[in-house]
Amino acid sequence: MLGPVVNALAIVVCALVGCFIVRGIPERFEEIIKKAIGLSIIYVGIKGALDNQRVLLLIMSMVGGAIMGELINIDKLMNRFGAWAERKLGMRGGAFSKGFVSASILFCTGSMAIVGSMQSGLLGSHETLFAKSVLDGSISVVFGASMGIGVIFSALPVFIYQGGIVLASIAIKDLLTPDIIREMSAVGSLMVAAIGFNFLSIKEIRVANLIPAIFIPWIYMGIERLNT
Repeated sequence: MLGPVVNALAIVVCALVGCFIVRGIPERFEEIIKKAIGLSIIYVGIKGALDNQRVLLLIMSMVGGAIMGELINIDKLMNRFGAWAERKLGMRGGAFSKGFVSASILFCTGSMAIVGSMQSGLLGSHETLFAKSVLDGSISVVFGASMGIGVIFSALPVFIYQGGIVLASIAIKDLLTPDIIREMSAVGSLMVAAIGFNFLSIKEIRVANLIPAIFIPWIYMGIERLNT
């Protein structure tokens, strides 16, 4: 669990720096930095998604995951939790929820979160999550400065999500293959690209409701493997 712990701590520390030290940068700088991050996130997401070798499975996963996510309404649940925490901290305006949800989704989805956590569980190697900690920390500084204290609390779902993958990887080691990991990572990367579009304010996508899509390749290819 060393990798998830370091990742969560990096988010907390760097978000605090953004909230209380960097915060207050001129709005025009904040806006252009967010756009630059958005473009970078789109690039990283699309680049990771291109590793996919089963396009039909990716499409099926995105559509099926979207339906499941909408039925559960994960986005609403995450925003409700953010609003609850916002009230407990005596804050108003929705900035907390926006920071919490945006950062949680960005840091939880994508190939590094999945692959790094699996490497920690299967191989005891934490290098990927350590590298992710550096990237997440850098983004947390900017997020903390622009979106406030909600970014700090995104460390909690990051730890739970990545820690869960670590434990699950240990428990189901025999059911995971490089092909399954690749397809799961591709779906997650496509979701990361969607977050980039949200940063550009082109069209708001409820990315949280796509989270179940990440696990569909795992289920589908696992069943496929059992039947061969």
